Amino acid sequence: MPAGAYQAAYERSLNDPEGFWAEAAGRIDWVRRWDRVLDDSRKPMYRWFPGGVLNTCYNAVDRHVESGRGEQPAIIYDSPVTGVVESISYCALRDQVARVAGGLRQLGLAKGDRVIIYMPMVPEALVAMLACARIGAIHSVVFGGFAPRELATRINDARPRIILSASCGIEGKKVIEYKPLLDEAIAMSTAPPERCVILQRPQSRATLQVGRDVDWRTAFASAPAVECVPVAATDPLYILYTSGTTGIPKGVVRDHGGHAVALLWTMKNIYNVSAGDVYWAASDIGWVVGHSYIVYGPLLAGCTTVLYEGKPVGTPDAGAFWRVIAQHRVKVLFTAPTAFRAIKREDPDGTLIHQHDLRTLQALFLAGERCDPDTLHWAEQRLGVPVIDHWWQTETGWAIAANCTGLELLPVKPGSPTRAAPGYDVRVLDEAGDELPAGESGNLCVRLPLPPGCFPTLWNNDAGFIDAYLSRYPGYYLSGDAGYRDEDGYLYVMGRIDDIINVAGHRLSTGGMEEVLAAHPDVAECSVIGVADTLKGELPLGLVVLKAGVSRPHDDIVRELVQMVRDRIGAVAAFKQAVVVKRLPKTRSGKILRGTMKKIADGVEYKVPATIDDPAILSEIGAALRPLGYARNAM
Repeated sequence: MPAGAYQAAYERSLNDPEGFWAEAAGRIDWVRRWDRVLDDSRKPMYRWFPGGVLNTCYNAVDRHVESGRGEQPAIIYDSPVTGVVESISYCALRDQVARVAGGLRQLGLAKGDRVIIYMPMVPEALVAMLACARIGAIHSVVFGGFAPRELATRINDARPRIILSASCGIEGKKVIEYKPLLDEAIAMSTAPPERCVILQRPQSRATLQVGRDVDWRTAFASAPAVECVPVAATDPLYILYTSGTTGIPKGVVRDHGGHAVALLWTMKNIYNVSAGDVYWAASDIGWVVGHSYIVYGPLLAGCTTVLYEGKPVGTPDAGAFWRVIAQHRVKVLFTAPTAFRAIKREDPDGTLIHQHDLRTLQALFLAGERCDPDTLHWAEQRLGVPVIDHWWQTETGWAIAANCTGLELLPVKPGSPTRAAPGYDVRVLDEAGDELPAGESGNLCVRLPLPPGCFPTLWNNDAGFIDAYLSRYPGYYLSGDAGYRDEDGYLYVMGRIDDIINVAGHRLSTGGMEEVLAAHPDVAECSVIGVADTLKGELPLGLVVLKAGVSRPHDDIVRELVQMVRDRIGAVAAFKQAVVVKRLPKTRSGKILRGTMKKIADGVEYKVPATIDDPAILSEIGAALRPLGYARNAM
């Protein structure tokens, strides 16, 4: 693409959004063309492509078969935890999806009904999602192994007629039995499903409840194949509950039309992949990345998507990603920065990379949390490809800011997800709602309407949607993230609004301090939290994990870290304490649980998050903080 292609696309998307997105929608197969591109008659409740009729499953699967691409691999299932590698063609995928859709219909499922999918990273989970889309049912994927109480809140809110699950998942070397968790969640729910369909895995077989539970193969193996059901562009495709939900859950709704249009546009224009390319999002279908870029985005574009049931380290080692890239000829990898920090910690010099031929890899995309410059440079130097940090959320479904490599590769600025993606009019606002000049931090907001593919509302909760996201700054979407824009229009996302700490009246970003700590040669990953202080209100406290093999005295490293923050940010940061820990508490998607660590440090009661990867880490954090005078009376 010519220089200036990004700016031309961006300006057109804001000046002529209806023309811009109508052109993008031309790449989708419609049963009926829309009446209007954008319905703004009920501001701030905007809807895209009203009157349009389509089927997402048809666009993601059937049309590729009909266009002669049926023998191309649609899914490569790579499971180092079970030793299975399987390729599923578009033709085979269509047949499997059609039969599962037929089986769901035989079980009484109809258009508009909800289905909860509580499954591990196996092909049947993707088939289940597509089968729901095929018959117009609404799926809600819940991360496999999620705690029963949290699963129960989602059952109560979505009110599914059917739950699709499996006997177990595999986390590293541990087999996690799902059925007891599912049974407990159903027992405590107020809207139990009519039927549960259970995929029996050889690693652990589940006991089925007579009258309610059905074996997956019994239900679907001989079911009749059914065709795609036309649905309105504004009908819900899925509900995805935001992580860390308590009380009344926030179910992000994604519609059929805008979702298909936006995701297909991103595959070429952001990720620069086309039909036939191998695309790998190393995430989980329980998160938005898995929905958008393991399942729907790559398949809408006719790519081959890699479904990986494993870890970046430990299955079997820190070279796992390089083996998958080489073996399956991956063109683009999309994962979280925490995955690369884990790899870097175990293999600091990247020696395992040299054991594999990575010539097919053309770009690495990172998202999920802010990518520190040190990790970005480490990946750049060892992979020799552009490393692109981009910023998006469960609510948006695709990137708010990105380096749109299919339009034009802009210079990379470490610490920045580059510039706003076409369709997003991003502003930096102060507390009063006034726009801030370049370089000044504030609340990152998007001027309405949000582009296609973003959530139009919350499930059965329009009022909550407006209150949580649109009421603080009328006419804007409040992202909940804080940051700034530089003189070149590059955005810098410094953390959640709650991660801005107030030190003696100075508003400081913990993200900025983390960037400094991450630059230390001995630090693998880090987090900075604000802890309560009677004099200054809050003080920053650093928690750092060291690289494998570092044997220097921890006190020496901490002194160096304190001095680095003083040198690069200044005395105003009042950064005087850090502690070395073995690991940081994270969600299963890799986000560091800063809020929980702050509560531990402040000695206040906290709830163990349902999304945590390993609850035992919280006790380790408390033990590490007590010698510093923190974590008194926690829990």
